[in-house]
Amino acid sequence: MPYKLAIFDMDGTLSDSFPWFLSVINQVADKHKFQRVTDDRIDEMRSVGAGELVRMLGVPKWRIPLIIRDMRKMKAEQIDRIALFPGVDRMFEELKARDVTICVVSSDNEDNVRRVLGPLDDRVSYFACAAGLFGKTAKFQRILELTGVSVDDTLSIGDEIRDIDAAREAGVDFGAVSWGYTSAAALNARAPNYMFSRMDDITVALTTPRG
Repeated sequence: MPYKLAIFDMDGTLSDSFPWFLSVINQVADKHKFQRVTDDRIDEMRSVGAGELVRMLGVPKWRIPLIIRDMRKMKAEQIDRIALFPGVDRMFEELKARDVTICVVSSDNEDNVRRVLGPLDDRVSYFACAAGLFGKTAKFQRILELTGVSVDDTLSIGDEIRDIDAAREAGVDFGAVSWGYTSAAALNARAPNYMFSRMDDITVALTTPRG
């Protein structure tokens, strides 16, 4: 049978925020005393998980909550620079028509997520936002409790290694997108249940009966 619940990551999965991230990260690096990101390191950054990236850039762990707070504030002030990837609107409409419950789990705050989604936010049944850098598993578990959908009927969709790890810890299938923060090769090496190269592929995976 098809999946009943889709748990989406936001940044890099539904919203094209990586260019914005690159435009502000060095300002944040200067303030919080970690290494600047140079153009020649971007591919390397996109090949590792969040924990390794923190070590690579020399980010003091105690500063991570402060960095996240500053990034959320900056994004709120520049939210008009971030748009959804093409096809999200069509995908959401098709999933709702097939009675797939849509949820969003994000490290960003709910207000930022809703502002980027715009009128599509009413297609989302539950938001579980403001997750810590490594805190998505608990958010997934909360969504499962709220919806009452079993792990076997749930697919999580994201663009980072930490998304795969959280999905596996929560016991749900995972579909990786090729257009986000982490490179497709690095995600594929983690053997996700699905590897998506087009937005429409997500709809097919969620709504096609599984053998």
